[in-house]
Amino acid sequence: MPLLTLPNPGALALSLRAKALVFEDPRSQAILDRIRQLAPSDATLLVTGETGTGKELVARHIHALSHRRGRPFVAVNCGAWSESLVESELFGHEKGAFTGATTAKAGWFEAADGGTLFLDEIGDLSLPLQVKLLRVLQEREVVRLGSRQPIPIDVRLIAATNVDLEEAVTARKFREDLFYRLNVATLSLPPLRERPGDILPLARYFLDLYTHRLGSAPAALTAEAARRLLEHPWPGNIRELENAMHHALLVCKGHQITVADLRLTALQPKAATSPPPSERGGERGAVDVAPQVGAASLEGALLALFEQNLPNLHEQIEETIIRTAYRYCDRNQLQTARLLGISRNIVRARLAQFGELARYRAARGGAAAAAFGRGEAAAAARVPGTS
Repeated sequence: MPLLTLPNPGALALSLRAKALVFEDPRSQAILDRIRQLAPSDATLLVTGETGTGKELVARHIHALSHRRGRPFVAVNCGAWSESLVESELFGHEKGAFTGATTAKAGWFEAADGGTLFLDEIGDLSLPLQVKLLRVLQEREVVRLGSRQPIPIDVRLIAATNVDLEEAVTARKFREDLFYRLNVATLSLPPLRERPGDILPLARYFLDLYTHRLGSAPAALTAEAARRLLEHPWPGNIRELENAMHHALLVCKGHQITVADLRLTALQPKAATSPPPSERGGERGAVDVAPQVGAASLEGALLALFEQNLPNLHEQIEETIIRTAYRYCDRNQLQTARLLGISRNIVRARLAQFGELARYRAARGGAAAAAFGRGEAAAAARVPGTS
């Protein structure tokens, strides 16, 4: 069974990235064939797909199959940097270029020279930075902040996004010329629910992984549990499946994982990301219809709360929403803000107000391990930071 994994996945416990890919499903096998076709080229590649579908794993595999495999592979999340820092991180800066620049620093393009640079969430770049990125791709050189001297670079760029860049171009949130520069070769990763043949092999892989990591006895899925996994829509894709297997191992009794041991979200997938134009067969004007969410269930739950005439109900509901979203996003404040459509500053302020950050810090030190559960406390203890 072909298997791709991230290097040192144990150090990425709170990451939203997929840590493993298998290619058992026919659609996955077609993807693997396309990867092998695209890898030998130096063409810029645009990888699209929902969060957690394995875009970075694909990029790493393409690099490993290319003639650049002995050179650096550098992965950068464009959405993880503030507007004031991302330019310096990408293109580098000279000493004194801005307050705090006490030494010169090479950017990610220079760090990846001779190899491959993977830019994830490229749709999050601001329009001014898109202009500078376009120039770098056209001229094959970077100019550090505070310098006028261009530095030649030899980098293959692989960009990734979970949004439809064509729609972003239409909405004037993404430059059309940069889109065409990136859209030389394309690869669309289907969500996990559309490649069901990969679900059980991935589930067994994660069970083996966490059995070894936790030092627990091996456990197997019952037929009912396996059927439930195949029926679930997996809005969080591979990362959600990994979390489900981790939790199941922590709570299962004996050596079998039953349906009751599976903690599966009731959230529904977002509207599917449109494939790049080269994979649509030239169709234009197609309309994506968002899946129905459980509005009736939510309304019923609210009505039940109203009947109880609870004090400070609005604050309780807000706290529940933000706390639940924060934990769903593996305590990543930036991803929580995006999920809820609010700013990261609001998320951080509310989490501090609710005491969630203080509890999380205590859990990292082991003082509140019981409150967070064995698995969450162990994961938090391995990863610095609270964002």
